[in-house]
Amino acid sequence: MKKLAILTALVVLAAIVMACAPAPTATPVPPPPKPTEPPKPTAAPKPTATPVAKPTEAPKPTPAPAAARLKCDKPIKVGLITDKSGPLAVYGAMIERSFLLGWEWLAGAPGKDNVFKVEDCEIQIIIADDKGVVDTTATVARELIEVKKVDILVGTVSSGGTATLQGIARDNKKVLVVAPAASNDITGKDFNEYTFRTSRNNYQDAINLCQYLTTQYKKFVQIAPDYSFGRGGAAAFRDACSVLGGTFVMDDVFAPLDTKEFTPYLDKIMKSGAEAWIVTWAGAGFVPMFKTAQEMGLFDKMKLAASVADNATVPLYAAALGQNSGILYHYTSPKNPINDWLVKQTLARYKVPPDLFDADGMNAAIAVVTALRKTNGSTDSAALIKAMEGMEFNGPKGKVYFRPEDHVAIQDMYIVKILNVTDKEFKFFETVKTNRPEPPCLLPAALKARCGKLPYGTLSGK
Repeated sequence: MKKLAILTALVVLAAIVMACAPAPTATPVPPPPKPTEPPKPTAAPKPTATPVAKPTEAPKPTPAPAAARLKCDKPIKVGLITDKSGPLAVYGAMIERSFLLGWEWLAGAPGKDNVFKVEDCEIQIIIADDKGVVDTTATVARELIEVKKVDILVGTVSSGGTATLQGIARDNKKVLVVAPAASNDITGKDFNEYTFRTSRNNYQDAINLCQYLTTQYKKFVQIAPDYSFGRGGAAAFRDACSVLGGTFVMDDVFAPLDTKEFTPYLDKIMKSGAEAWIVTWAGAGFVPMFKTAQEMGLFDKMKLAASVADNATVPLYAAALGQNSGILYHYTSPKNPINDWLVKQTLARYKVPPDLFDADGMNAAIAVVTALRKTNGSTDSAALIKAMEGMEFNGPKGKVYFRPEDHVAIQDMYIVKILNVTDKEFKFFETVKTNRPEPPCLLPAALKARCGKLPYGTLSGK
């Protein structure tokens, strides 16, 4: 018995020695009954766990900003360019109010004269009206940079004006956050490293809606405004719906943005033989287009296939009651504390709920602060670009991700069922599905290498 006891002790001693050794070969030895020894085998893998974790954490920029506190040596000036009095002023108003509310949410208190104290940093917001005119966009942008000495730019509503703004931001080495312009070209052929966007692009609209449309219809025709936003939208819908099994029965119909008489354009659509007509439009043209379509009986001949726009235009979708449609944002769709706060404050201040582009404006403010936290308050453009590529942050629509390859904002979008068009609280929809569309990389050929493994040019990459 003594020999057996001695032998047992030796086995236990050997197990302890091997467990304390750096090599992980002790794990095959059966654990002895002592209560202090079972945790020891878990200590052995630690040397291998650390190097494995590092490469997976490196590209994720979000953990650090969560704990960082914003500090700056001097006040930071942010210039917002929006349309306050031009053809797209209805959208400009959404961006202005939600951008300022975004800063209030970040500061935890209202600002005074558009100045907000975010943690240990003073942020000054300077707003300029470009009236939706490209030349005016250029003028006010240069004034903000050269006279007001802004550090960061945000805007604008018109995709055409945004293209001009991109060049000015690049030439002056200022980071530009685009909201709400949707043209593919912004992060496509007009891309430069200074431009990021919280707005979606045409392709995200198309992918979101075509995933539903192609389950209902197979033959399509479409009409769009004859400028960058409209042509980009038409190309995106043609690609997305075709890849998903649809067919376009004729060439796309383009009309000038300021069109008031739509009869000749809608007559082509009426005679096309399509099952559904897709509309990509922005601004006041919705009203005369839909009125003409109703008078011509187009809604009776084929189904409307269009993403829903702002709350004011929803009554135009009366012919689509009971149908599903796509939408960028509606205040009833996201379920999170940031959106709840935005809804509450917008109702309190403006007596209406947030509208189509309110999430874009608030996201722009949150994006700027998230980046500044990562740069420790530096507004140096190189530091900001490095911080923003691959950056994630939470906003009214949930998580937004700046794709490092082309600075597209990957974000939630929605399929909704149109329940009514008359609700006084604008509760028109039932949310059917939440999507996160991944568009192809649309950079010019000279920058194709930046696209990496993303599909290039089209969804199929062909």
